[in-house]
Amino acid sequence: MMTSADRIARVRLSSLYLPLDTPVSDAKVLTGRQRPMTEIAFLFAEIRSEQGHEGIGFGYSKRAGGPGQYAHAREIAGEMVGEDPNDIARIWDKLVWAGASVGRGGLATQAIAALDIALWDMKAKRAGLPLTKLLGAHRDSVRCYNTSGGFLHTPIEQVLENATAALERGIGGVKIKVGQPDTRADLARVDAVREHLGDAVPLMVDANQQWDRATAHRMGRALEEHALTWIEEPLDAYDHAGHAALATALDTPVATGEMLTGVTEHAELIRAGGADIVQPDAPRVGGITPFLRVAGLAEHGHLQLAPHFAMEIHVHLAAAYRTEPWVEHFEWLEPLFNERLEIRDGRMLVPERPGLGITMSERAAAWIAERYST
Repeated sequence: MMTSADRIARVRLSSLYLPLDTPVSDAKVLTGRQRPMTEIAFLFAEIRSEQGHEGIGFGYSKRAGGPGQYAHAREIAGEMVGEDPNDIARIWDKLVWAGASVGRGGLATQAIAALDIALWDMKAKRAGLPLTKLLGAHRDSVRCYNTSGGFLHTPIEQVLENATAALERGIGGVKIKVGQPDTRADLARVDAVREHLGDAVPLMVDANQQWDRATAHRMGRALEEHALTWIEEPLDAYDHAGHAALATALDTPVATGEMLTGVTEHAELIRAGGADIVQPDAPRVGGITPFLRVAGLAEHGHLQLAPHFAMEIHVHLAAAYRTEPWVEHFEWLEPLFNERLEIRDGRMLVPERPGLGITMSERAAAWIAERYST
């Protein structure tokens, strides 16, 4: 086996909690399945090699799971020390097997995500390239749409103002949340936004898994007149057959995949024909290494790609996808970093800085609850 002179010398983990300005509610809150979200838990990994190369990565969890991700990462991070940081795939397998007794998916692999992403960041920095250039870019910018302005706790008048502000900022599309117990309220909300935006602006809706099959079909047919870019998570994330039937029945594309936590789960979704648009999330599937496998499956299936959340990571991964993708714009994470992504003419520009192009801000450091170094 070929080796390099460099080795991983240190891994530092940070558990931090990002407070949200306003409690956030989607359909899962209105149906009583979850409480409003007031903070997001983050797991940051900072890796340094013997030759002084550094990489940073992060994962996250909403409402629950943050302490578990941090605890599991702390248990397995020492397995990386002494390894060649360029052997990312082999390190990923080593970390998975180090914690295999609790599974090779879900929280166990989500804890690996920050470590894996940090390795890719280091590798790109070492090459002096933005991550997408290291992967093999197809474009230097990606279509983007805003989600954060359209949650269900937000009055419709404010949703309309938020949509206008997003477009004025240069964002290319708008997504709003639906899935309320009263479907008439959903239809009225979509009607208002479409009328406000006009027919030319891309508009998406997201039911956050809260419809049953019959409701999804009825709502899908009722929404056809609005020429939506997609309907997201109309059904339970694991109802692949239901999603497939809906995708066949509707002209509007069906998007899903953000809640799936591994390559195998995405493979089952794609095999079932359950999505026109696949929405993998690198931190949720275990990092960039498994994300690239999911993207390969999606490309093989001639599917569109629209990664979920974490635009700071996904702008790079989307820019490396063969066909034109979308990236989701959330400004929530901006306080964590010193840098800002540039948006222009409906597109998010890939940073020209090496690696992911992000560094943790002093403000983020103040939110750290625990820290561990190997």
